[in-house]
Amino acid sequence: MAVLRVKFTRTRRDKLAQVLWVLNWVSVVMGIILFSLGLFLKVEINKRRDLMADRELHIVPHMLIAVGLIACGINFLGGKICYDCADTTKFLRWKLLMLPYIICTFFFTLCVLVGALMCYGMRGDLEESLALGLRDAMLYYKDTDTPGRCFLKRTVDLLQIEFQCCGNEGHRDWFQIQWISSRYLDMSSREVLDRIRSNVEGKYLIDGVPFSCCNVNSPRPCIQQQITNNSAHFNYDYPTEELNLWKRGCRQALLDYYIHIMHSIGLTVLLIWLFELSVLTGVRYLQTSLENVLRQGDPESESDGWLLENSFVETARSNFNIIKNLGKCNQIDTTNNGDPNIDRPCTAH
Repeated sequence: MAVLRVKFTRTRRDKLAQVLWVLNWVSVVMGIILFSLGLFLKVEINKRRDLMADRELHIVPHMLIAVGLIACGINFLGGKICYDCADTTKFLRWKLLMLPYIICTFFFTLCVLVGALMCYGMRGDLEESLALGLRDAMLYYKDTDTPGRCFLKRTVDLLQIEFQCCGNEGHRDWFQIQWISSRYLDMSSREVLDRIRSNVEGKYLIDGVPFSCCNVNSPRPCIQQQITNNSAHFNYDYPTEELNLWKRGCRQALLDYYIHIMHSIGLTVLLIWLFELSVLTGVRYLQTSLENVLRQGDPESESDGWLLENSFVETARSNFNIIKNLGKCNQIDTTNNGDPNIDRPCTAH
């Protein structure tokens, strides 16, 4: 029994072909949108690649770019096919190509769905990449004289100012690393030497943060040095003080920023997938209804269209039997007079 059988008159077939011709051209525009979204995402990731560890983050934008280009090509061809199918006689030139085209389009729409799901499933890799990348960027913050790292101080400062964040997880991350370059330390100072000697790794660690961590909305001057020392500041209590530093860590700030972009792109791609699926369904109905017209031999007659000629179970069983029989074709029959070189004939079931 055919799945979702629909009866088409000559007029309905012609209208379906015309509508599908228009929808395929709309799908070409959708392909351009997919390409643009992938390109936009790739640019956004590259803008802050210095703050990310090497992870397979470019798979998603590359997937969208590739799917967008394929969409332009496959829907351009689909528009030409549907335009010709408005005339039953012209359908003959596309008859043999229609089924392969529908199969290719099915896998293409599946790729669009995979692209949408990848946008929603990217959070874990993105979070790990940002955590490791920001950690390394903070470690190299002081290396303003080292080639290849001299720009990281400016990058991290601009990040903390733009996203109103501080550190990786928070401002206390700066307490655990030496973020002041040794060239700016007075090595004749006893206090500086004591701090360096008190650390096992010989680092100059302080309870301070870079200026870019300061909250510009704070009513009092920024306290960025001796943050945990209550006696160093007037009317100040570190455990209870509303710190005038950005409270949010930069990892969470960047993660929220990219997740918002990914979810917006994912929703758009999902809507495009639904649109492409509806176009594919219409092309399948057009193909089956026109093939039935050719069997009847009367272009003016009514014809049935369907998604599957048999039920899902019967279609799956038929395809399984075809695959199984193909495997039997190459089996060796050892019962033919003991000669294993004689192939067993392939029989249809």
